[in-house]
Amino acid sequence: MSHNKFSKIGFVLSMAGSAVGLGNIWKFPTMVGNNGGSAFIAVYLSLMLTIAFVAFLGEISFGRLGGSDVVHSFYILAPKHKKLWSMAGFLMITAVLIASFYMVVIGWLLYYVFRSFSALPKTASEAGELFNTLISLDLTAGLITFTAVFFVVFYVVSRGVKSGIEKLNLIMMPSLFVLLLCLLLYSFSMGEGFSKALKFLFIPDFSAIHADTVLAALGLAFFSLSMGVCTVSTYSASLDDKTNIVKSSLSIIAIDVMVGILMGIVVFTFIFAFDADTTQAGPGLIFVSLATLFSNLGFVGNLLGIAFFISLFFAGITSAVSMIEPFAFYLINKFGMSRKKAISIVGVFVYILGVACVFSFYAETADTFALFGKSFFDILDYLTSNILMPLGAIIFSYFVGFIIKKESLYELFTSHSMSKKVFEIWYFALRYIVPFAIIAIAAYQFWALAQK
Repeated sequence: MSHNKFSKIGFVLSMAGSAVGLGNIWKFPTMVGNNGGSAFIAVYLSLMLTIAFVAFLGEISFGRLGGSDVVHSFYILAPKHKKLWSMAGFLMITAVLIASFYMVVIGWLLYYVFRSFSALPKTASEAGELFNTLISLDLTAGLITFTAVFFVVFYVVSRGVKSGIEKLNLIMMPSLFVLLLCLLLYSFSMGEGFSKALKFLFIPDFSAIHADTVLAALGLAFFSLSMGVCTVSTYSASLDDKTNIVKSSLSIIAIDVMVGILMGIVVFTFIFAFDADTTQAGPGLIFVSLATLFSNLGFVGNLLGIAFFISLFFAGITSAVSMIEPFAFYLINKFGMSRKKAISIVGVFVYILGVACVFSFYAETADTFALFGKSFFDILDYLTSNILMPLGAIIFSYFVGFIIKKESLYELFTSHSMSKKVFEIWYFALRYIVPFAIIAIAAYQFWALAQK
């Protein structure tokens, strides 16, 4: 089966769908709030439009020039040591590992979508108990929601680039914006909560900006753009020749940042309206604090909860789909498989790992699915976030900066509206700044974990 091409808007929305994920949505608001408000946003934007943008263009150029799956593209583009370099393409296993535990979390969101149609917990303790019951006591709910998400994601990928991935994102990404705008409009009516949220997010506190804040912002920028896991290069290989990769990249970054800011306004409006804890992040923020706040608004709260959890569900699904495509594309190209057979093979691995993650939370089997005092879920999260993603980002930046012929890159970018001077600046930054930035991020992540 041929690997058909994205349209221009399809590529932008699909790549944005990959970038706009759950981690970015629930990390971004709290990181902004706890690190100087708009001062952090300024730092984050600066890093997104410089270092992260440089690396992002590097991965896009790799996929565009290679025009194939990641393994084959390394082989095509390497002037020598082709077989050795092609082994680097198997970093796409990172995406498979992420997809397996990521879909478990999306399953939780699906549970809360349906829960929002009935009674939500009215106190933080009730909300905490509900969430704890879901992940550690209700094995059936955990397996059913994960399985439902699994089949949705793999059905979309089975439809191919044009009819599956692009079509999904053409529907879900605009829907995500509509849902967020509806939530934002309701936030306007919350008076003091809305004004406090704006002050919290947009009045700068430069005293809160330190070296670790900059590294945290840089790490978030890389993480939110899905770099180092082969999704960027795989999507770029299916890019229409007429698409301007520089302008498209800027559009993707703009969408990614805009969703983060909109979500930040909505989240903190509710947090301040009910005097909740502004320092919570991740599942605690989404499944405990906000679920409780929605319940205090009665029927309107149910509607808001449904819209909120569906928006997160959409963001999660579009990201999960992008994680499956790299390995499926490789199997199709390498072995001439049908798309359905290829995703079935990937699906077996993802499903087994995902079920193991569900069992690693379940109280009666948690000890069996633990290693070194960490759950199987946490091990996969740690391995991908702290080791494999930075490793992948370094390899891509090094390969594009030092192995691919400069002339090929120059021809590609100058044909996409980039001047010679800007190209030289980008090329220098890719070779000498990006690798050190990634190493600094990885070192900071290890240091932050050591402090816990």
